[in-house]
Amino acid sequence: MIDKPKWRPNRLSPVSLHIQITEYIRDKIVSGEWPVGTRLPSQRDLAKSFSVNRSTVVAAMDELTAAGLIEGGRGGGTRVVNQTWGALASAPPPDWNAYVRGGIHRPNLPAVQEINRAEFRPGILRLGTGELSPELLPRYGMSELLHRLADHVPSLGYGEPNGDLRLREEIASRMKGLGVSASPGSILVVSGALQALQLISVGLLQKRSTVLLERPSYLYSVPVFQSAGMKLQGVPIDEEGLRPELVVPYAKQYGGALLYTIPTFHNPSGTVMSEVRRERLLTACQKEGLPILEDDVYRDLWLDTPPPAPLKARDTSGSVLYIGSLSKTLSPGLRIGWITGPQPVIERLADIKMQSDYGSSALSQQVAAEWLASGMYDRHVEELRGQLKYRRDKALSALQRHFAELASWQAPQGGFYIWIKLRNSPAPRKLFDAALKENILINPGNLYDPEAIDRIRLSYAYASPEQLEEGIARLAEIVRRLCK
Repeated sequence: MIDKPKWRPNRLSPVSLHIQITEYIRDKIVSGEWPVGTRLPSQRDLAKSFSVNRSTVVAAMDELTAAGLIEGGRGGGTRVVNQTWGALASAPPPDWNAYVRGGIHRPNLPAVQEINRAEFRPGILRLGTGELSPELLPRYGMSELLHRLADHVPSLGYGEPNGDLRLREEIASRMKGLGVSASPGSILVVSGALQALQLISVGLLQKRSTVLLERPSYLYSVPVFQSAGMKLQGVPIDEEGLRPELVVPYAKQYGGALLYTIPTFHNPSGTVMSEVRRERLLTACQKEGLPILEDDVYRDLWLDTPPPAPLKARDTSGSVLYIGSLSKTLSPGLRIGWITGPQPVIERLADIKMQSDYGSSALSQQVAAEWLASGMYDRHVEELRGQLKYRRDKALSALQRHFAELASWQAPQGGFYIWIKLRNSPAPRKLFDAALKENILINPGNLYDPEAIDRIRLSYAYASPEQLEEGIARLAEIVRRLCK
């Protein structure tokens, strides 16, 4: 179904409202923007989008039906058919909806698509958004840096396949500080961590391979591996994260080709894998010959104490691919992440990246390199930790006041998320719809585990402290109302 239109009829026009709406929809159909088979929003939703009475929309739909452009009942399910004489006399238009359905890349889950659309609705209170609030992004620091770079215009051409050398040298230096020995040649700059996953899915794995991962996991909410023909198999976690003793049995049972893990400030549970578990996990995987993909994008966002060293720091056999990113700390708009791993693997992924986009933005890479080299990044992250800790504590305090009888949770030591377990849970879709109706956007737990129907992923990174207090209080009332 198409998104709800943002166009509005002109109430000052001498042309009646229902004729304006008729012409608007007709133009969309005739131009091919709404191809044959497209399902229109319900009349109620159209009336709300157009800011008119439903009867006005009904009159417009009657005109379009009489013209042979649409068909369907007034209660919904209306589709574009374009059965006009002109259409019948010419070659039929391509069925673009069939092409859309036949594409090899799977669509996002319907709830994820709805969340992506709702995030930009005016007045929406975003309690689940996994990104920093605009207030926490370093606008003034970025302005200062860009002015400085303007005096020395960087290269405007294509860059090396592996990415900007200066940036890779800075990343290698930071990795060394984490105990990881990585030369610039073993680092690939990518356009965010999600592109790293896409490159790995098509460049290293065979179709019908099984990817092991934590359950729940962020990876369940994005179809990147499934679109490449892979299967996902969850491994249970507890309060210390992934259970190493289960990984090898699961790998043998399901033929696991790769283990994807977020051991530090896990998304969505917020857990941190202990030192002991990291050692046991790496030992078990190396013994089994199971490669590990370590997603470490939240590492710099510790709020109480620094987390244990990454798995990659313990890797002496080249069995760990490491993903880092600046999207969660500096700017999601820069689209800068990286993969660290064995050089032959990096060269393979770099070749595929060149085939897909001919390299990440040269300007973004040079800006990122300057942030890291100048020391501005470290100063920014130190300040950011303090602001996130304040917001986390505000969220925990609000939860204690409003959800103490409704749910349980663990206080995260870093990252963005609190993984809430409701005691008497309404259906996830019912809760999501009820909250959205009141302009509160949440991320239900079943996005990250189909069986997590009693969970909510709450983020304290985007909403302001005042919005967290208001949103959590209102959400508690919605839960109480639905549970009656």
